Amino acid sequence: MKKIFSLIFCAAALFALTSCEKFFTRSPWNEFDAETYFSNESQLRMYTDGFLNAWLPDYSETNGNDAYNDLIATKTSTDFFRADVSWDDAKQGSWSWGWLRRINFMIQLMPKNAKGKVDDNTYNHYMGLARFWRAYNYMSRVKLFSDVPWVDIYLQPTDTTILYGKRDDREFVFHNIVEDLKFACENIDNRDFGAANTRNQVNKYVANAMAARILLYEGTFRKNHSVNPATNQPWKNNYETPDQILELAAQFAKYVMDSGAFKLYTGDWSNLFLSNELITDEVLWGQVYLLESNGRHAYTRYFNSSTLGQQYSGTKELLHHFLNADGTPIATDEKTINEEFTGRDPRLAKTILGPGHKVKNLQGDEVDQSINCTFCWTGYMIIKWCIPDQSHWQNSVDENSIPIMRYPEVLLIYAEAMNELGQFNEGIWNQTVGAIRQRAGVKASYPSAPDPWLKEYYTKDLQNQHITDGNEAVALEIRRERVTELCFEAESRQQDLYRWGICDIIPRRGGHGNGWTGLWLTENEVKNGFTFSGVKYTFNETVKKATENAYPISGTNNSCWSLEKAGNGYFLVYNYKLKWEDRMYCRPIPTSAKVLNPNLGENYGW
Repeated sequence: MKKIFSLIFCAAALFALTSCEKFFTRSPWNEFDAETYFSNESQLRMYTDGFLNAWLPDYSETNGNDAYNDLIATKTSTDFFRADVSWDDAKQGSWSWGWLRRINFMIQLMPKNAKGKVDDNTYNHYMGLARFWRAYNYMSRVKLFSDVPWVDIYLQPTDTTILYGKRDDREFVFHNIVEDLKFACENIDNRDFGAANTRNQVNKYVANAMAARILLYEGTFRKNHSVNPATNQPWKNNYETPDQILELAAQFAKYVMDSGAFKLYTGDWSNLFLSNELITDEVLWGQVYLLESNGRHAYTRYFNSSTLGQQYSGTKELLHHFLNADGTPIATDEKTINEEFTGRDPRLAKTILGPGHKVKNLQGDEVDQSINCTFCWTGYMIIKWCIPDQSHWQNSVDENSIPIMRYPEVLLIYAEAMNELGQFNEGIWNQTVGAIRQRAGVKASYPSAPDPWLKEYYTKDLQNQHITDGNEAVALEIRRERVTELCFEAESRQQDLYRWGICDIIPRRGGHGNGWTGLWLTENEVKNGFTFSGVKYTFNETVKKATENAYPISGTNNSCWSLEKAGNGYFLVYNYKLKWEDRMYCRPIPTSAKVLNPNLGENYGW
C-alpha cells in the first residue's frame, strides 16, 4: 500500500512532541503520493516554493530584534533584556523542528523519486535549495541554543534513539551546516535570477551571499568567545577552525563580487528602502509587497506610532557613527539637532529626521516633518523605511519593497573576513568600505590610525576588549560602516553585538550615562525650549509622559527621563533599566522540551 505524506506547513516540535504517535499519524491536509512525488521539475518547484513562502524573511523580522540594541532607544524592551523580568526556561520558546522534517523528507526521497527523472542540473539545483534552507534554519537554532541535535534523515516514530537523544556539539552541527552551504553554493543555479519580481527566489548569488553572512558570524563569534556558551568549555577545533571558516566567508562573498551581476546603486539612497520595486542593481534578495498579492506592511506605522511597536528612536551614539562628508569623525556630540546634520554623511539625514525633511500631510500638502515626542524618546526619529506621507502613520498601507540582502553587505563581509585573516590592504579598502562611502558622498581615505571615539565606544567597561586579529583601525571603520549603511536591516546590529562578544554594551549603552542618550541642548534651550522645523519644544516637569511638543524630565512622576549636564548644555537621557549576563549568549532549553526529553540537558548558567 502506498504511503501518504503531507506537506507540513505548521511548526512542530520534533524533539519535544506532546505525543510522537499523534504527530506521525495525523491526517494529512494536503496529500500527495510519496512513491512518485518529486519525479518532475514542477513538483520539485512546488515543494521548494513552499519553503520560500514559509521562511522568506519579511518586514517584521527587520524591525523586530534589531530594535533591541545599544543604538536604538525603545519604550521598554524585549523581556530577555529587561532588568525587572526574570528570563528562564519556562519563558523560552523557538524549539520547533517541523521545518527540519519537511526538508529532510525532500532530501531523502529525491534520490529515489527524482534521480533519472529530471536532468542532473535540475536535480542538483533543487537538492541545493533543500540543503540551503536546512543550513539557513539550522543556523537560526545554533544562534539561539548553540548545541542542538543534528538530524539529516526523515524521522519515523520508531527512531526513538534520535528523538530522545542528546544534543550535538555546536562545532559538529556547524560543520554539517558548512557542508550544506558548500553543496548549495556549488549546485543552485541562476534559473530564477532576473527582474525585481524574481529577487525573492534563492539563486546562486543569494546562496553564496547568505553562506558568507553565516560563516562571518560563526568565524568571528569563535574569535571573540573563548568557549562554547552552551558548555563553557573551550572550542575543540575538531572541524573547521575560525580562520578556515572566515576563508570560506571571503570566498563566497568574492564569488558574488566577481560575478559582475551587482553594483552599488548610484541613485537616491532612500529609494532602496522606499521604492515599491526592488532596486536590482544591488538587491540580491528581497520581498516585494503588492496589495493584489501578499498585501501591505506597517513599517511606516511602526516608526510613527505611540501605540504600535516599541516607539523606536535613534541615539546620539548612532549619530556619532556617521562621519562628516569630508571623511573625518565629528569632533563633539555637543551640537544641537539644528546643527549636527550640516556637512555630514548624507545617509544620516536619510536615516534620522533632520531639519527640512518633507512629508505629505493629510490634506495632500508638502510640509516640514517635526519631532513627535509622544513616541520619540530621544528626539531622533527614524525615517529610513518610512513613506513620507502622514496617511501611512496610522494605517498599515506600505507597499515599499524590503531588501533582505544588499550588495554593500557582501562587500563588508568580504572586508571584515579578509581583515580578520590579516590579508587586508588598501586595494580591498577601495573595493569595499571605500566604494560604499564614495557612493554615499563621503570622502573615503584609508584609515591610518584607530578613531579614538570608536575604540573607546567598543571597549569602555566591556568585558571583551578584543577588536580584531587584523588591522584595528580598519576593523573599527568596518563596524562604523555596518551601522551607517545597514541600520535596521536584517537584524544586523544585534547579530553583530553577539558575534563580537560585546552584548554588555546593551545595558551600558551610551557613554553619557546609564541610558540612551538623545539630543544635546544649550542651557538656554533647556530653560526656554528649542525650535525644530518651525515647531517649539519645551521641557515640562508636571506631566507623567511626553506630549507632542513637551518632554518630561526626571524627579517628577517616576519619569525615566533626565537632563545630564555637558559643557554649556545638557544631554537628554532616557533610562530604561536593562541587563546582560554572559550566559545570555545562548538561550535556555525550553522546559517543555526537557520534560519530554531529559537527555537534552541544559545550557551553561541556566
